[in-house]
Amino acid sequence: MNETIVCVVGNVATQPVYRESAAGPSARFRLAVTARYWDREKSAWTDGHTNFFTVWANRQLAVNVAACVEVGQPVVVQGRLKVRTETREGQQPWASADIDAVAIGHDLARGTALFQRAARSDAPAAVARPEPNWETPKQTDAEGDRADQQAPEPVPVT
Repeated sequence: MNETIVCVVGNVATQPVYRESAAGPSARFRLAVTARYWDREKSAWTDGHTNFFTVWANRQLAVNVAACVEVGQPVVVQGRLKVRTETREGQQPWASADIDAVAIGHDLARGTALFQRAARSDAPAAVARPEPNWETPKQTDAEGDRADQQAPEPVPVT
């Protein structure tokens, strides 16, 4: 109910690990998110601090992540943020930030991608539907005197 939903943009830092379990498929990878800022003294963009998130994907999203996400690719991840703290015997306490992903996609601001819909084996066969007629119907004489007039041809601009 009171979940923290985040949307982060970063680079895939580790190869996705895919696993099949009784609960269904899951995949995880590390995401590096580096802040960038304009350094006035250098007159250039400079990298700031890097945050690392463990991204978890389940079910069909996990299958698709395993098929097309690779190290170094820029991605956008949306999901529920979970910060875990843990203390192990004889060690200092540590914290990790996990994202239970709802959506993952390539960052098209930094490259191109070719989308391909995943085939679903449990889906019923699709019913063939005719292509809709997108043509605008011609006006009749009852609609006005412009029934005989044609739209002007577009003129190429040079």
